[in-house]
Amino acid sequence: MQGIHVAGDTSPTSIAAKTTAYVWGIAIVAALGGLLFGYDWVVIGGARQFYEVYFRLTSAALVGWANSCALVGCLIGSLAAGYFADRYGRRPILLIAAVLFTVSSIFTGWAWSFSAFIFCRIAGGIAIGLASNVSPLYIAEISPAAMRGRLVSLNQFAIVVGILLAQIANWRIAQPVPSTLTSDLIWHSWNVQYGWRWMFTAVAVPAVVFIFASLFIPESPRWLLTRGRSSEAENVLRRIGGDAYAEQEVKGIRVAVAAEAAMERSSWRELLRPSIRRIVLVGIALAVLQQWTGINTLFNYAAEVYRRAGYGANDIFLNIVITGAINLIFTVAAMMLVDRVGRRGLMLFGCVGIGLSHLLCSFAYHAGWRGSAVLVLTLSAIACYALTLAPVTWVLIAEIFPNRVRSQGVSAAVSALWIASFVLTYSFPILNEHLGTTGIFLIYGLICLSGWILVVACVPETKGRTLEEIASGITRK
Repeated sequence: MQGIHVAGDTSPTSIAAKTTAYVWGIAIVAALGGLLFGYDWVVIGGARQFYEVYFRLTSAALVGWANSCALVGCLIGSLAAGYFADRYGRRPILLIAAVLFTVSSIFTGWAWSFSAFIFCRIAGGIAIGLASNVSPLYIAEISPAAMRGRLVSLNQFAIVVGILLAQIANWRIAQPVPSTLTSDLIWHSWNVQYGWRWMFTAVAVPAVVFIFASLFIPESPRWLLTRGRSSEAENVLRRIGGDAYAEQEVKGIRVAVAAEAAMERSSWRELLRPSIRRIVLVGIALAVLQQWTGINTLFNYAAEVYRRAGYGANDIFLNIVITGAINLIFTVAAMMLVDRVGRRGLMLFGCVGIGLSHLLCSFAYHAGWRGSAVLVLTLSAIACYALTLAPVTWVLIAEIFPNRVRSQGVSAAVSALWIASFVLTYSFPILNEHLGTTGIFLIYGLICLSGWILVVACVPETKGRTLEEIASGITRK
């Protein structure tokens, strides 16, 4: 795979936008999609040990399917997002995702059969797929260049807040958990009959907030200009950065749109053009790398990971909340660094930090270490991930594609992310049976170190450049 190179090392000449509450406000609303994504994605980690008993799931294949089925919906939503966001705009898709989050969370929580549970989880996955595509895409397109890293990272911050909220909700909703969950007595307990239901249902509250907030944000000015709605786009840009900023942004976007208009109509086939194909392959590789670092297993299968480290059931819930807090703290640090340090340096650091943490964790399990040793190493991996690959991958995916194919390119990369996530989540119980935690963490560690080579060879530095400057600076053959 050939790398992508951004031409020139000089500072961008674009006019700095006024840092107003307006651009932060609309970015926060869009990032609510990330919050719901994070909650819906991780809530299953606390609920699974109860609904598995309720639905009497015993085989590794069924356990893996129950935990990963939402990712089928994520893939569907991700594939659909590119087309619909390009045709109808970014804002309507965010609204549809909010409605789907609300409905699916309630029906998942009160599903009375395993088939209904699976169907509703897939519907929730579609909402995640839509939001995971359109939220960072929308934020990138409304963000001034100097603030774009922080604002797009806001989406990852919201994901992490959603994760922590889910972990706290699981911890507080769950009654004291007995040491075993296999007896008939446990099957009739409140946790198994009702607790897990409220864990899923709770996401409906922020989802309703997202529905109403989405009604008050503007459409992406870049999408508006591609549809010839210049006055609307200028008004949005003026509110974001002032008159001078709006004038220059409109000029730059119009130049890009005019160049694209000279070509054939944008379509998925455009992604196969040699100059675009290289970018797509890098985006897909970054998306797969982010998932195959294995961090999501520490959220979705945290109970199993910490149980093997010798923790009791109630301590496991507390450990899960600690992982969420560490995740949040280092995500905030990432937001402060991404526009200062840059994307590439953080990605390189993350690959090494996560990889070494996983390899040491593998050694800890092999050597028979238990308790705090495993907890510290898993927290180290989560901290490195939250500081680097978790937010920066989304920033890069939102930045590297030209305006003409951005929605399709983001859709392709995020679809690959969900496929990789499905493979990771579905395979964990099966791999755990055959390799144990020692072998699993060894594999994840080696993948992370291999990712360092990918970043060195293929990932550009995009810090401080407008989306149009990034697109025009990509070397084409």
